[in-house]
Amino acid sequence: MTASGHESGIEKARLAILIPCRDEAATIAAVIQDFRKALPGASVFVYDNQSGDDTATIASQAGAVVRKEALPGKGNVVRRMFSDIEADVYVLVDGDDTYDASGVPAMVQQLENECLDMVVGARVASDDSPYPAGHRFGNALLTRLVAFLFGNRISDMLSGYRVFSRRFVKSFPALSTGFEIETELTVHALELKMPIEEMSFPYKARPADSVSKLNTYSDGWHILKTIIKLTKEEKPLMVFGVLSLLFALASLILAWPLLITYVDTGLVPRFPTAILATGLMLLAFFLLACGAILDTVTLGRREMKRLYYLSVPRFRGRRNLRATDAVEHAPTALQ
Repeated sequence: MTASGHESGIEKARLAILIPCRDEAATIAAVIQDFRKALPGASVFVYDNQSGDDTATIASQAGAVVRKEALPGKGNVVRRMFSDIEADVYVLVDGDDTYDASGVPAMVQQLENECLDMVVGARVASDDSPYPAGHRFGNALLTRLVAFLFGNRISDMLSGYRVFSRRFVKSFPALSTGFEIETELTVHALELKMPIEEMSFPYKARPADSVSKLNTYSDGWHILKTIIKLTKEEKPLMVFGVLSLLFALASLILAWPLLITYVDTGLVPRFPTAILATGLMLLAFFLLACGAILDTVTLGRREMKRLYYLSVPRFRGRRNLRATDAVEHAPTALQ
């Protein structure tokens, strides 16, 4: 089968390089060439997300398999890629030419040699790096928040440079639509306690005619909302427990003066306040009960996700595929 062919609508490759992009005509050819050089046996897939320039044409001319995703947003593109493409090892990288392609063989090797499910290419910015200060601050803040909530195993949560095993890709639900997809990828790995690692690489400058699609404030807010949503879904007892504690404290603060007066006089003044305090305490117990019930449901969901993850074989064909085999002997055409 040729590199542009398909079987039953599903693309197949031993080692797949996935490049989601929109309006990256200035950089996409260089990205494809660099990663083809780094992984000569890999198949390169470019998914164009409503580009208004010649991104798709240039990517096709550079030798990539080009597909289009009509739904806007990086999350939608990644979900489509993970659905369409069958491979043993997946390399996900942005099309903006800011990631070091020379390090990808080492990432693939580490994934296979250590039986990992994800290797993250952490960005290292020098003092004169073009990496915007606002992006760096937001990334550090959000990464620390996720580390506090889910586990401190990733230092660059928003990196778009990752290598995945087949069982990670095929067990990942991919519910996000935009740039919050990296957050969902990270939390998915942390919650299922998958074996993951990081490798550090220098962050390169964008070409002068290439513009970032990430908005520091609006996209940062969307990512923060995603973290809050995932925390509620994955740790409901903690979330509802904190809310329960707040309502209980408010109830005690309101009730304490009434209790002191009752002990001294035997009377209960300010009935509306007493009723409010009672209502807040009842609400606190109700929230705690909801958290306990939802925590049981979440445990069942996590067990099902874990079992499904374990049911996906690491490789489609051979039971043991070493990284050197993947890099040196993987076919150039789709299987």
